[in-house]
Amino acid sequence: MELQAFISKLIEQKRDKIIELSDKIWESPEIHFQEFKSSEYLCTSLEEEGFQVERDVAGLKTGFIGSFGNGKPVIAILGEFDALTGLSQKKGVVKHDPIVEGGHGHGCGHNLLGAGSFAAAVAVKDYIQQKGLQGTVRYYGCPAEESGGGKVIMARAGLFEDADIALSWHPSTTPGIWNISSLANYCVTYRYKGISAHAAAAPHLGRSALDAVELMNVGVNYLREHIIPEARVHYAVTNTGGTSPNVVQPYAEVVYFIRAPKKSQAKEIVERVNDIAKGAALMTGTTMEYTIEGSVSNLVSNDTLANVMYENLTALEVPTYDEFDYQFAKEIRATLTPEELKAALVDVDKETAKKLIDKDIADEIPLLGPEITLSGSTDVGDVSWFVPTMQCVTACWALGTPLHTWQVVSQGGMPIAHKGMLHAGKIIASTAIQIMENPEIIEKAKAEWKERLDGEQYIY
Repeated sequence: MELQAFISKLIEQKRDKIIELSDKIWESPEIHFQEFKSSEYLCTSLEEEGFQVERDVAGLKTGFIGSFGNGKPVIAILGEFDALTGLSQKKGVVKHDPIVEGGHGHGCGHNLLGAGSFAAAVAVKDYIQQKGLQGTVRYYGCPAEESGGGKVIMARAGLFEDADIALSWHPSTTPGIWNISSLANYCVTYRYKGISAHAAAAPHLGRSALDAVELMNVGVNYLREHIIPEARVHYAVTNTGGTSPNVVQPYAEVVYFIRAPKKSQAKEIVERVNDIAKGAALMTGTTMEYTIEGSVSNLVSNDTLANVMYENLTALEVPTYDEFDYQFAKEIRATLTPEELKAALVDVDKETAKKLIDKDIADEIPLLGPEITLSGSTDVGDVSWFVPTMQCVTACWALGTPLHTWQVVSQGGMPIAHKGMLHAGKIIASTAIQIMENPEIIEKAKAEWKERLDGEQYIY
């Protein structure tokens, strides 16, 4: 507990600066690869703390690495800061009330994620300075987690090859350790080109690209029965070719997300979807081209790191919440559906769930359960193929708040969120220091990592 108390003191000394950083990012929501303000806020803050910052890494205008220390071990701390489209929302309001209609908003809490990881990196830096510890701490500024996969680009550029351990976190509604796998994912855009014509006077002269998109979607619906049940295939029609019913649409476009537990499985499904897309073009007399916009790998879990991080999570306990926090959380939960509230504790052990069933904030730490597979995808998965990786989660929102909603944005600049963010920084920093001071943990984690990969190669 001595280590955790020391780290907590370091972070609390800079509490106001960390909160201000998070709020500045919240107030400037920027989407994938456009996070210029958010990136600069973080870079400047790191430089003020004595980090050497390299900007524009891996060809990413908003990607950067801040480094402090010398030699091994090298601990990578991952930070994110991208927002989501269409989720603009006023802070602290318990109804949907956009700041800018249709504008961006931090509906996944990445303003907290970036600042919380900053808190951890700075605390490790301060510890290295004060204790004379050997090693290097790096803050990886990772853009475009929601769409574009900044970490994928950084990993493929070799930026994690000399790192020993990677640590990260994510805002959530319950505290815990993400010793999980996740689904690999391909994002593919299909574009059809046909021939326009008067839909009444000369429909026989037209070739409808929109028909092709519709037929493709029907074909993929039939495919779903014949792929592994763990896979997920979903789509959005992003261009219907126009708004005039009396014109045969000459252009149409659809974007697919294709997920599976392993990237090799997802790649096989992509090939089958491609065949369906080609068939739709043949049926409609149109032409089709597709572009793989990006892909992410499944997460490689690590029990060794999970146990160390859980030890620090439990030692630090949970933040102290006041009446304002509980009342605000109660009002947010009143906006959620019964289904959302019911799903709040689905991944929590039964004993902890009983303690939280009537609470508005998760102020109990769940048991460290068995590895599960996250039904979503994350570009942290690609990092985990290059270096042993672990993440924690902390309660930053009212219990049951679903991701990618206005409720997340509303809470993202409130005290409950700030408390969860600072708590995450303490967990990550304590874990990093424990690892740096005990090199046998790194050896054990790497041995487990190699065993889990079992010779399987990373798919570029």
